[in-house]
Amino acid sequence: MRSRQRMFAAVMRLLLKCLRLGRRRRFRLLRQVEQLWHYGHLCLRSLLYNSFTNGDVVLDSLFEPVYWLVDHVTRWFGVVFVALVIGLTSSIVAIVYICLLPLILQTYTPAWICWHLAYGHWNLIMIVFHYYMAITTSPGHPPQARNDLTGVSICRKCIAPKPARTHHCSICNRCVLKMDHHCPWLNNCVGHYNHRYFFSFCLFMTMGCIYCSISGWDMFRDAYAAIERMKLLEKERLQVAANQTYYQTPPPTFTFRQRAFHKSVVYLWVLCSSVALALGALTLWHAALITRGETSIERHINRKERQRLQKKGKVSIAHGMGAGWGRARRDVPLPVLQVFRNPYSYGSWDNWKVFLGVDVPRHWLTRVLLPSPHLPHGTGLSWDLPPCVTEQRAPLLAI
Repeated sequence: MRSRQRMFAAVMRLLLKCLRLGRRRRFRLLRQVEQLWHYGHLCLRSLLYNSFTNGDVVLDSLFEPVYWLVDHVTRWFGVVFVALVIGLTSSIVAIVYICLLPLILQTYTPAWICWHLAYGHWNLIMIVFHYYMAITTSPGHPPQARNDLTGVSICRKCIAPKPARTHHCSICNRCVLKMDHHCPWLNNCVGHYNHRYFFSFCLFMTMGCIYCSISGWDMFRDAYAAIERMKLLEKERLQVAANQTYYQTPPPTFTFRQRAFHKSVVYLWVLCSSVALALGALTLWHAALITRGETSIERHINRKERQRLQKKGKVSIAHGMGAGWGRARRDVPLPVLQVFRNPYSYGSWDNWKVFLGVDVPRHWLTRVLLPSPHLPHGTGLSWDLPPCVTEQRAPLLAI
């Protein structure tokens, strides 16, 4: 009996000793894993530490592969997008000439016929001219020689002089004067020399789509009702034909020409309405930027700079305030903060005159309402006061 007890006690001591050793080894392994984790975390932080890193930098780094993919896809598919614009526009013009114009000549009064012929052809000429010029005109690039310009920065990507309002296009892989954006539908950058052509194309294309949508609304309703009637009659015809022999099948109710006419009218109205909504929103956006004397890139830069100066307390949040003195109490004068202003803005009306190149009143006809290949003010390398500006508004705080 005692020998069994001794044997049981020895086994239990051996088991406890094994458990202690296993626990020690397990704790030692966990401690080593924890040390390796802290060491790796410290190495990662030491390699990636940057005092200027914030949430925007992290997001830009995460989306960098997406930006790379978009840049390369846009570069390769630019020709496809241009061909798509030309093809869709040509299809609308063909439908108007083949289907709608004979109907207009037969049913409208002479006054309305003259209006449609004059306005439609004028709008078409403006669209074709400005789209061709926007595609073929170079946006402008700064000179590569470093001695040609003074007081400018150097582009970090192409290692060349970078004048004011110039930015590097990652798709074209070149710096662009007064760059607004790279447009895949033009397969070209929108910059100093073709910005007016781009905006004019968007404006006249939107006007043309709105004109087609409004003029073809009644035709669209009739064509849509006719197509629904075709579907219903086709269904009834098939049901009747199922109960008859092959030789007793009735002929089709509508001819191929009638079907093509109604479907073409529906296609024209749906496409023009969709383009009018999408391109109209883009045109309004660029019109607001032109009114403020900014480009798409400068709007982002000015907004960031305005927020930075507001955090430092150098500019006021309200845009209508000017420099002066306010009083929190009767005996303590407080300065009213300055307003952030864009140095390239000359006022809403003058901004449009500078953008469109209107120097004298007759230019509104010869340069705006008629096709004109005139050059914009300045060379894009320096930004002196244009001659059409009545008075210059000196900025208080600007970039």
